[in-house]
Amino acid sequence: MVEKILIVDDDAELCSCLIQILTDAGYESDTAASCGEALEKATAGDYDVILLDMIMPKGSGIDYLVELRRKNPGTRIIVITAFATIKNAVDVIKKGASDYLAKPFKIDELLMTIKRVLEEARFEKCGDKRDFHVILSSLSSPIRSEIMRFLSIRKTARLIEITKELDIEDRTKVLFHLRKLQESGIVEHDRDNIYSLTPVGVRSLACLPKPEWHEL
Repeated sequence: MVEKILIVDDDAELCSCLIQILTDAGYESDTAASCGEALEKATAGDYDVILLDMIMPKGSGIDYLVELRRKNPGTRIIVITAFATIKNAVDVIKKGASDYLAKPFKIDELLMTIKRVLEEARFEKCGDKRDFHVILSSLSSPIRSEIMRFLSIRKTARLIEITKELDIEDRTKVLFHLRKLQESGIVEHDRDNIYSLTPVGVRSLACLPKPEWHEL
C-alpha cells in the first residue's frame, strides 16, 4: 500500500519540488495552497501524513493544526517552519504535531522524518505505542532482526540452533543480542532455554517494514 502525503504550502515552487521528491521516494502526494483547501482535502481524502507550513495566507497553519487533527486523528502532521524556536516546537507538539522541520531542510532529513512518523503510526495501530522506541532501538542490529526472522519461522529454537543459523561462532555474541531482545519484551525463553517470540515480538514483525525473507 502506497502512503499518501498532503503538502500544505502556498509556495508553488516548493510544492512542485516536494512532489517530485516524494514521488521518487515511493509516496503518493497532493498539495493544498491554503489551510481552507487543506481542510477540504484532508476531510475528503485519506492521508497518512500532512506536511503543514506554519505561515500561511488567510490564517496560520498552527491555528488549523488542531482542526486537522480532529478531522484526521490517524494522520501524522509534520509542521514546516522558517521560524524554528523552542517555544514554537513545544506549541506545535502540544497541539498534535508529530514533529517539525525548520526551513531550509535537507531531503534526507525530510524523508527520515516522514519514515519515522509513519513507523510510529504503524506501531500505534498495532497497539504498541508505549513500546515503540524500545522496540525500534532493539531492532537496530541486523543480528537481532535475523534472530526474530528465524524465530518467526521456526517458532521455537535453542541457542545452538540460532547460532548455527546466523553462522556466528561466538555464542556469547548471540546470547548478548538475545538478552537485548528479552529486555525489550520481544523474545522469551523457558526453563529449558528454548527461545520464542513474545506476542509483542510477533506484532513487531507485523508492523515493521520487512525485507524479502526466504523460508528456511
